[in-house]
Amino acid sequence: MRRTKEDAEKTRLKIIEAALTLFSRNGYSNTTLAMIGTEAGFSRGPIYWHFKNKDDLFEAVLAYSQEPLEQLVAQARSAGLSPLERIDGFVRSWFALLVEDAWFRQSFEILLNKTELTEAMLTTLERERRLTQSMIETLEALVCAAQAQGQIPQGQTAGQLALMIYTQLMGVTQTWLFAPGLFDLNEQRGFFAERLLRSLQQS
Repeated sequence: MRRTKEDAEKTRLKIIEAALTLFSRNGYSNTTLAMIGTEAGFSRGPIYWHFKNKDDLFEAVLAYSQEPLEQLVAQARSAGLSPLERIDGFVRSWFALLVEDAWFRQSFEILLNKTELTEAMLTTLERERRLTQSMIETLEALVCAAQAQGQIPQGQTAGQLALMIYTQLMGVTQTWLFAPGLFDLNEQRGFFAERLLRSLQQS
């Protein structure tokens, strides 16, 4: 039984890997389950065993970018470090995921650049909007705490600075995924993180 479960999970991951490749290359609308099956080396039977339909598979693919970000939010909310250190950790971990986790990077790229925003995407988009709101609210709470401790000036509201952090992270992400030859994110991520933190301390 254990071997059967392991084999089933390997098949599921192989399907997701093929879907990541094809959604990234062709977009959602131009990728069929038959194409994914061919890429994975399976008929459509194993795909339907693991996923109800293409939308279900697409949600599983996008989970590879959503779940790590949900974990970042949970880590940022945990105690132990100062608010400013937790903001810094959030930013650096975001860049680390993009550089070091290929499935996270592909999944994020599919969401940003390869997804047509249609009715079929409603569930996925609602989850993404909730995640975005959760990240901004978490960053706002951290900025507010950092301001109360004198780590960040109170010239701007915590909400404004939280939005600045999030939009700068998304701006770097979108730019790099759209034009990866423009700069080496692995080389520049320390610079981006340091400049963002410094701008908070000088706000």
